Amino acid sequence: MVSNNLALFNAMDGAPTQKYHFTVLAITGLGFLTTAYNIFCINSVSKLLGRIYFHDPLLKRPGTLPQYVNNLVSGVALTGTFCGQLFFGWIGDRIGRKKAYALTLVIIFFCAIFSGVPFGPPGVVIGVLCLFRLLLGFGLGGTYPLCATIMSEYSNRKSRGTFLSALFAMQGVGIIFSGLIPMVLSKIFHENVLWRVVLIIGALPAALTLYCLRKMPETARYTAIIKPDPRNDEARTALSDMRRVLNIDVHEDPDEEQKITKFKAVNSYPILSNSFFELHGIHLIGSMCSWMLLDVAFYSQNLTQRDLFPAMKLTKDPITVNSVEEVYQQSRAIFVSSFFGTIPGYLFTVFLVDSFGRFIIQLVGFLMMSTCMLIMGVNYDYLKDKNPALFAVVYGLTFFFANFGPNSTTFILAAELFPTRMKCLCHGLSAAAGKLGAMVGTFVVQTYILKQGPESDRPKHSLMVLAFTNMLGFCCTFLVTETKGLSLEELSREDGGENEIEETQPLMSCQGTDGTGS
Repeated sequence: MVSNNLALFNAMDGAPTQKYHFTVLAITGLGFLTTAYNIFCINSVSKLLGRIYFHDPLLKRPGTLPQYVNNLVSGVALTGTFCGQLFFGWIGDRIGRKKAYALTLVIIFFCAIFSGVPFGPPGVVIGVLCLFRLLLGFGLGGTYPLCATIMSEYSNRKSRGTFLSALFAMQGVGIIFSGLIPMVLSKIFHENVLWRVVLIIGALPAALTLYCLRKMPETARYTAIIKPDPRNDEARTALSDMRRVLNIDVHEDPDEEQKITKFKAVNSYPILSNSFFELHGIHLIGSMCSWMLLDVAFYSQNLTQRDLFPAMKLTKDPITVNSVEEVYQQSRAIFVSSFFGTIPGYLFTVFLVDSFGRFIIQLVGFLMMSTCMLIMGVNYDYLKDKNPALFAVVYGLTFFFANFGPNSTTFILAAELFPTRMKCLCHGLSAAAGKLGAMVGTFVVQTYILKQGPESDRPKHSLMVLAFTNMLGFCCTFLVTETKGLSLEELSREDGGENEIEETQPLMSCQGTDGTGS
């Protein structure tokens, strides 16, 4: 195999895992924890908002958010996230990963605070809440392409999948905190303060991440390949930055500047070009479609929790508990389902992704999610009435195989397959396709499909529709390829090498440029 990769990149790919890799994981992981907490914490307090602002004293049952208001409150952040993924994916390739990441954290910090402070009549409170949740989502969206790109560009070749999956696993930690924190705070605050504190707390990890980000250098790949340098000294600047934080052995190459010039020339094509489509178009389509279909199921299933938790006996009838107790029960159910269903899936991915490969894990995950949802849908009445324990187990398995499956691998593949100059943008496009799927799950599956037929049949209809979307995701996985064991430049063919990547086949034994196995 012929390769014209830069010496610095080869050194980083071959460097052993060391302390600063974990530092980068902590900095990006905190940002991803922030994102997950802020997206999912609304599920713990949305019923409380209905009790406070839509209570009718003439009705015997507690007040609830109207369906369209509930979907708006739950889904408006997804709309903002969709826009943020596109914008920050684009700008991250222009102003740098570090600067763009800092900007997202500032937006998250202020919008998380402001989303918890509106006062006034119900319309004003819900309107202001939705406005700042929209802006909050815009900032949250940027963490997807930026954190993934930063982590992938710092990682070495052999453990890149492990670090990317560990980064994404922080989403699971954020989901757990989105249940644990409201559960604890429900024992401290009364209802009108509780929901505000739950939302405002989302600003704290953003502030901590911003503080930790200060001394992290820009990634070497951005500095050497993209960042303008009036002195034409990109390679030395990138090398100096990396030597401050990593122990790497780089042999001086007198032709490094010429290599950079050639490197840039070979990869000068824009994203809207035949060259991009021939090299990366199928991978981008596969990445976007599989992520979109996964999120239709993943986010729609999160929204059906209010119907499924009572069926699994994890929550009681709202009429039998007060508003704060309802928050406690809802948060506890989210915590339990996340801890036992979500976290194990993330951990399996972290430990096995660089052994099994991304391709196989994604295929198996989609297949098992579809199977579990079909079982729940077909046997919904029996499981709900006769065997809620089994219902809870099968429900937990859908989350296990989502996270030991496409929920992790779509994030990883989008960070590995595309060229440096457009890595953030391509990851942002893939993630935005996912959020488009989440909006379909929120506003179409939950609003339109669930209105068909009797109310008691709506959860089973939803589960069977989602089982079908997962099988479509299974099929779309064949549009991407295995990435384990190869450098980012080999995968994107930026190095001008002659290697051909075998499509749709898991590379069970990859050879690196130094001749060592993965």
